[in-house]
Amino acid sequence: MVKEDFSKISADIPRQPGVYRFIDAKETVLYVGKAKNLKNRLSSYFNAPQNQMNKTRVMVKHAKRIEFTLVENESDAFLLENSLIKKFQPRYNVNLKDGKSYTYVCIKNERFPRVFFTRKLIKDGSKYFGPYTSKWRTGVLLDLIRDLFPLRTCTYDLSEESIQKGKYKVCLEYHIKNCLGPCVGLEDEASYLLKIEQVKNILSGNFKPVREHLHREMKKAADDLDFEKAQHWKGKLVAFEDYQGKSLVASTHLKDIDVFSIVSDPAFSLVHYMKVLQGSVVNTYVAELEAGISEDPGELLSFAIPRIREKFESIAPEVIVPVEVDLPEELKITIPQRGDKRKLLEMSDKNLTYYQMQKKQEIINRKQKQTSAERILKTLQSDLQMDDLPLQIECFDNSNMQGSFPVASCVVFKNAKPAKSDYRHFNIKTVVGPDDFASMEEVVFRRYRRLLDEEKPLPQLVIIDGGKGQLSAAMKSINQLELADRITVVGIAKRLEEIYFPGDSVPLYINKKSESLKLIQQLRNEAHRFAITFHRNQRSRNFTSTELTQISGIGDKTADRLLKHFRSVKKVRSASEREIRAVVGKKNAQTIVAHFEALKNADQEE
Repeated sequence: MVKEDFSKISADIPRQPGVYRFIDAKETVLYVGKAKNLKNRLSSYFNAPQNQMNKTRVMVKHAKRIEFTLVENESDAFLLENSLIKKFQPRYNVNLKDGKSYTYVCIKNERFPRVFFTRKLIKDGSKYFGPYTSKWRTGVLLDLIRDLFPLRTCTYDLSEESIQKGKYKVCLEYHIKNCLGPCVGLEDEASYLLKIEQVKNILSGNFKPVREHLHREMKKAADDLDFEKAQHWKGKLVAFEDYQGKSLVASTHLKDIDVFSIVSDPAFSLVHYMKVLQGSVVNTYVAELEAGISEDPGELLSFAIPRIREKFESIAPEVIVPVEVDLPEELKITIPQRGDKRKLLEMSDKNLTYYQMQKKQEIINRKQKQTSAERILKTLQSDLQMDDLPLQIECFDNSNMQGSFPVASCVVFKNAKPAKSDYRHFNIKTVVGPDDFASMEEVVFRRYRRLLDEEKPLPQLVIIDGGKGQLSAAMKSINQLELADRITVVGIAKRLEEIYFPGDSVPLYINKKSESLKLIQQLRNEAHRFAITFHRNQRSRNFTSTELTQISGIGDKTADRLLKHFRSVKKVRSASEREIRAVVGKKNAQTIVAHFEALKNADQEE
């Protein structure tokens, strides 16, 4: 959209709060923004384009029209902008990058709830705390909880009916070491739920009620002259205070606060978040922002803060930030200049600085690896006299045992690194007996016929594990598919690591210390490993599909269980029904015994 086009509509744009959208010729939303004054904000895109970022100029150039929605106030504009960004995912808006999965502590919705960490959130009424960015710290927290309040870990259904029937008495000896035995009626539900309440306090960062509870139990035991029990509770209180002392306590008078700091770099922007509950820092998190058309720290924080608070389910009424931000009115925004809040912000800045240094080092290491890979591929291109850089290389290998269970593998390397999601294995379909040449011809044809049909990119280099024979077989398929001019194909013979080219009886010998030969060997070895593994799996699957799986009603798992226990079909055949029943149950045992009895009778009749 050019300035002349905007001038035609500018007179109709109101000076009111609202949300605007830049839309391109394909009706794709390019950018969503909010404004206190729509007319002033939209005019700024066209009045001084020379002062704008390049991204902004490109976005405005591609836009064909502007839409806007009027709202009552800034809070409504904020909420509408947020929902539209989530809906359209505009290209030029800031994006919060986060592909990681984090741990949560779950208090299961069940009678006598279990407490455990998980990466999955299931909507079944259970209570989840987190996410926690450090699995190790989550483990320390759970260890403390188990120390203070022994809880059950079994997955049994502890309904009142099951406990009254004494269903779990067999578990007494084991579980009494891990919990107080609610499954056998040694702990009542009210006492157990009191512990769960204290666990919730710990996970919420509300340490004071926990400390009071432990102190109360210690005093109660002492008043009852049960000094052993009082010492027991004192030990728990000491352990709790030790944990609390190691956790960062910001201030005794601070309550629930969210602390945010930001650092911007030409390559990336980072936002550091500290969650403070009851004066204690209970969680930290660093978010990487994929910058859109804005690089202003205030605007980036205005985008990131609501999303991070939503992720961590924060309801803290106050937010500490280093710069002015535009957030909903109900939040108290503080830019501290001194005192405890300023120390919190400085602590967040310090952590972010270290993280930024680590991030830059990661980028440097990644670039060095890319440079190394590029150097190796250029050497390989030169050694094999290829026209194109071999960014994608594929290698084939066959495997069989005296012609039985013939299989083949194809491994794929991209940028000199294994791309394991692209690996493929093949069952040989058209070849009977041990014929490596015919097998190679079949799998190469199947592989590239499929890539052509699915219009997927072809490799620049194909390596055949074997000498001239296997290479010639592969070339039959390559020629049949008319790919000889599009793909470089070579074979590698194991004995002297000779490299053969199609139609050339004189092999190429690459220096044994060459990085390009080492890459070819790595591909060959990986293809061999992948083929052998698949071959063994097929063989094993066939062997477990024994006479046992031919019995009606007996599947692979049951057969595996029997073979693991009895070691052979012969021993299963000679076992008594009682012995078999102990492994696979009564019904299966009767079926198996009846089958072998029928075979025995048939043999006698013959």
